[in-house]
Amino acid sequence: MIHVIATITALPGQRDAVLALFNKNRPAVLAEQGCIRYEAVVDVPNFGAIQTPLGDDTFAIIECWESADALRAHAASAHMAEYGRNTKPLLASRVINVLQAC
Repeated sequence: MIHVIATITALPGQRDAVLALFNKNRPAVLAEQGCIRYEAVVDVPNFGAIQTPLGDDTFAIIECWESADALRAHAASAHMAEYGRNTKPLLASRVINVLQAC
């Protein structure tokens, strides 16, 4: 199984617009062969000292894929290309971590 943590930082005040585009694209991703999990997450408010907040303009996408090939197919899909084109002008940064269990 392949795990992905994508940390997305929108331009100031644009996080809700990026999340709306994410949620519009999400059903297509969940329908992909090999997709186990694909969801956006934001900070739990005021959780305390244990938390390192992402911040008001940032969210993470938590993904699980059956295989590296499934993730590669996802990255090459037409709906992800469209999502990328639509979100690019709204983003300050994007960090993608592709992980496996040890």
